[in-house]
Amino acid sequence: MRHPHYSFARRLCSALAIIAGTSAPLAAQQQASRPQGQRQQRPRQVVRIDSARAEELYVSNRAEDQPQADFARQIAEKARTDSILAAHAGGSYEFKKITYKSSADGMEIPGYLFAPLTKRGARGHAAMVWVHGGVHGDWTETMLPFVKEAVQRDYVILTPDYRGSTGHGAAHYNAIDYGGKELDDVLTAVEYLHTLSYVDAERIGIMGWSHGGFITAHLAMRKETPFKAAAAIVPVTNLVFRLSYKGPGYQRSYATQATIGGLPFEKPDEYIKRSPLYHVEDLNIPILVHVATNDQDVNYVEDQQLVWKLRALKPELAETKIYVDPAPWGASVGHAFSRRVDPNFVRFPVCSQFDDFRLPAVALRFRGDPVFPAVQLKLPGHGLILLRIQHSTPAQLCR
Repeated sequence: MRHPHYSFARRLCSALAIIAGTSAPLAAQQQASRPQGQRQQRPRQVVRIDSARAEELYVSNRAEDQPQADFARQIAEKARTDSILAAHAGGSYEFKKITYKSSADGMEIPGYLFAPLTKRGARGHAAMVWVHGGVHGDWTETMLPFVKEAVQRDYVILTPDYRGSTGHGAAHYNAIDYGGKELDDVLTAVEYLHTLSYVDAERIGIMGWSHGGFITAHLAMRKETPFKAAAAIVPVTNLVFRLSYKGPGYQRSYATQATIGGLPFEKPDEYIKRSPLYHVEDLNIPILVHVATNDQDVNYVEDQQLVWKLRALKPELAETKIYVDPAPWGASVGHAFSRRVDPNFVRFPVCSQFDDFRLPAVALRFRGDPVFPAVQLKLPGHGLILLRIQHSTPAQLCR
């Protein structure tokens, strides 16, 4: 006689077998749908949803949700910048608005070209690609004192407004590709410089602040680069860290980019690829990096990662300097400590506003260029010297 619970046990075993047979594919399906890099989660605890907090923290991954701007105002501001740069050019420097096609996809990239009025002849001038900052930004008249300084020292300066820049309409703005095709947009500026007979192709450098420093570092840290030296000032360095530190309001400008489509935990490989910190090993040209401990944009807790890695892995190529709480300038405190410009007069501020942390200009000097007061990093075998320009008297800062 069978045990009274036999039939029940048999049915239970059959049910368990069915569950076991379906659980493996289900687990595999869940594993496949889990964002790359995310560990397997325990069953979610049921909690009361705070709808206001959920809305505040929500970050879309759809391109149509990319934050927008007042494009008409941006275009008007760009026209104003054009007129100011042209007005200051008379008798001081050659100024030209240019465009060239990006090697990435043929997209038209606008920019400015500044050159000395008197040319030295064929291949007579060193050149620099100077990259503007801002998640979305453009080259403005506030940079004019630095450009004039460089041109007076016989440099040719090209300033590209890579994809994502402001002042060129919605399509250019929404094409933003942070750490992606924007790098090729800037790199292609070198090809334009090669068309100028008075530029020496063997003496081209690159420089930028913030996002511009990010692009500078990226292009300096490629296994092959046409640049001979680089200067990255308060550069964005690590997007994996940065987005977690800055939060949803900042993340929305990245996760919604068509070529990214998500946050670092969803697209870890993409964000690592787009972060200069993870490419230091490929650096093979001299680089100058300046950071500030009171920077409230690219916080020191981010920038120190690049400084220490460069010091550890590339001490023979990198000159790094940490400015400890320099005098603030603007809303981001130490972020703009080395580019203090009076926006109303497009000149350096009055002398009393400067202190021991002043850095009126940063540039690249190649052997054969005129000698001027400078702190130099000599690199035998590289045929160039990376430096920080230092003015000989405070009065020169206020001209």
